[in-house]
Formats: sequence, structure tokens, C-alpha cells
Amino acid sequence: MQCELCEREMECLTVHHLVPRQNTKRKKTDPGPTVNICSACHRQIHAFFDNKLLAKELNSIEKLRNEPQMQKFLSWVRKQDPSRRITVHRQR
Repeated sequence: MQCELCEREMECLTVHHLVPRQNTKRKKTDPGPTVNICSACHRQIHAFFDNKLLAKELNSIEKLRNEPQMQKFLSWVRKQDPSRRITVHRQR
């Protein structure tokens, strides 16, 4: 299986809601589209960005890929061993 964000071949992927469920759960609306990404990308997204920003501005795979902080992370993580657990860091 391939991570839709970093494009590494992974044994297992996680489901990322492009519009955080926090924004749709209370309103009882459709949680919207999801993407299958590796846990390193998933954890890094949530370390970098809060749910409001994810819902309003970074609500597609293309927008996430083009965000400068994520671009830097993606260029680094693509070189990492897929079987190794990646430690994520909060950066602002």
C-alpha cells in the first residue's frame, strides 16, 4: 500500500479525514473525504496544524503537499526506512 502523501510503500496506512471530524461530528454532517496515509505523515500533520486550519485551508491532499512545512517534512521522510517508526516534532 502506498501513502497518498509521501508516496512510500507501507505495510499499513491510517485514514486521515481531510476535514477534521471535530468540525463535522457536532453538526452531524457527512465527515467528507478521507485519504490513506502512513502514521508518520498523519502524526506530522496534526503536530504542525490545528483542526481549524486543516478544515479551512489544508483540506485536500494537494494543499497539504504544497504547504511549505509539509514539503520539507515530505522530502525528508521519503528517504526514511518505511519499517522504522518516525518521531514527529512540533514546529511553528
